[in-house]
Amino acid sequence: SQLPDPAIEDQGKDYIRPILNKYAALCVRCPNYGTRTNTVVLIDSEGRVTFTERNMINADVNQWKTSTYEFKLHS
Repeated sequence: SQLPDPAIEDQGKDYIRPILNKYAALCVRCPNYGTRTNTVVLIDSEGRVTFTERNMINADVNQWKTSTYEFKLHS
């Protein structure tokens, strides 16, 4: 079989997406202060890491840049 298996990866998305959406909604909004960055770090049992960060651009709540980095931990 092929590793990583795309079918297994898609199954995980259905499980984790509601969790990410729930906690990604936590956002501070006050005059002159608020959440400008959201970060999620996922590590699987094989030591593969997915680091995703969303940053507000120019303090505009309607403009965001998302960056994702993937790497493997050294043992």
